[in-house]
Amino acid sequence: MNQLISPSGIVVCVGAIVLKDEQILFVRQAEGHSLEKQWTIPWGFVEPGEAPEEAIIREVQEESGVSSEVQGLLGIQNLPMPWNGWISIIFQCRHISGIPRSDGGRETDRAGYFTLEELLKFEDEIEIWCAWLAERVLTGTPKLIPPEPMNPYSPKIAFL
Repeated sequence: MNQLISPSGIVVCVGAIVLKDEQILFVRQAEGHSLEKQWTIPWGFVEPGEAPEEAIIREVQEESGVSSEVQGLLGIQNLPMPWNGWISIIFQCRHISGIPRSDGGRETDRAGYFTLEELLKFEDEIEIWCAWLAERVLTGTPKLIPPEPMNPYSPKIAFL
């Protein structure tokens, strides 16, 4: 996984809340990862020449075996230490196909869909920001910004 550092030194990541019915896709980060053994939403780096909305579809597939499509933009998060100077663009996606599975331990060692009730009763550690975001989405708190494909830069997608 390559990370693209902009001329300003900012690293751009993407994350996804993937919904299937009233459940959210979570993956458990594999041994050796900075978030080792914590459950998170699928996330990763935007590759050179890749649009963020393309990157998140790729990352979800790589980390969980799930095919998804972007429904809209949830927001942007400035990340804390040790990722200071990184931003994460967070999308809401819809499950298309696939049964959640790990990527064989390269980045993830487990994957699954969970309801809010299941997440609240989890015995394993859930990364705090991912848990907070999942709860907000499942209770209908955030406002989703849908894609606007018919913009002056089309076929590039805008979120406005």
